[in-house]
Amino acid sequence: MEQNGIITTVELTKTYGDIIAVDHLNLTINSGEIFGLLGPNGAGKTTTILMLMGLTEPTSGSLRVDGYDPLRDALEVKRIVGYMPDNIGFYDDMTGRENLRYTAWLNHFCGDEAEARIQSLLEKVGLAESADRKVKEYSRGMRQRLGIADVLLKDPKIVILDEPTLGLDPKGARELLDMIKDMGRKEGKTVIISSHLLFQVQSVCDRVGIFVKGKLIAVGKIKELAARLSSGSSVIEIKAEPKERLTDVVKSVAGVTETEMEGDMLLVKGDGENLAPRIVAELAARSMAVYHLRIREYSLDDIYRQYFQGEEVTPSGISKL
Repeated sequence: MEQNGIITTVELTKTYGDIIAVDHLNLTINSGEIFGLLGPNGAGKTTTILMLMGLTEPTSGSLRVDGYDPLRDALEVKRIVGYMPDNIGFYDDMTGRENLRYTAWLNHFCGDEAEARIQSLLEKVGLAESADRKVKEYSRGMRQRLGIADVLLKDPKIVILDEPTLGLDPKGARELLDMIKDMGRKEGKTVIISSHLLFQVQSVCDRVGIFVKGKLIAVGKIKELAARLSSGSSVIEIKAEPKERLTDVVKSVAGVTETEMEGDMLLVKGDGENLAPRIVAELAARSMAVYHLRIREYSLDDIYRQYFQGEEVTPSGISKL
């Protein structure tokens, strides 16, 4: 992705007395990318978001949102940033459409333009048929959909979503994630997702940033972070017959460093891009039948545990070979 920073922070710091909530944060988020903020409670994610929106003042350092200072240029930032908190509030005795009309009024547009925009968004988020029901009748998933429509109403350049899929069933989460993908991929919006639901973040984010105790300790594409953990090694899982000969045969292959049986599966650690083909060739040369061979990759869950808990992990959470 072309580097085009729409959000930048330089040594951004926020303290509350002796507590350092955000510690010298240097971060660039590019225009049009979907960026995931990861971290446990108290890691600094929410404080960072509040500073980006101009809702709390940094203790030191600087930040820019599309070139604006969120404190000095609060109205400009408000116009281009849409925010959906983890527990978005609506007026329960108003309908979904009426809630959106109120948001439109707060953003100083109404009449035919607002009505057309509201109807389009209700259709986009799948609430057209429920638009005139009171929000108190809405499920959690419907409220989240309405929240997306509410955020998009003013057509922001930047969308910030705090735990957007929390409490949703798998189908509802997938549908909401598809909407988030469309915001970035099709509409060109910059999307920031704060979440602890790792698999979901992994499925939509271009890059992620990992926060621990106010510090951004890792940032990049998931594959890049995985590569840092793997240090060039790969873990291969193999099933082959006869099983009794499998370990000895695989150990004879150049580049294999360690092996371990996991049930009827042999886990192999080694170096080099061509290790798996070399193993297959050796097994074939020994007239062994290969039923399964797969290179395991680091998942975001592995990366998360490595950085947050200081655990030494191997791909997909298997024990260290």
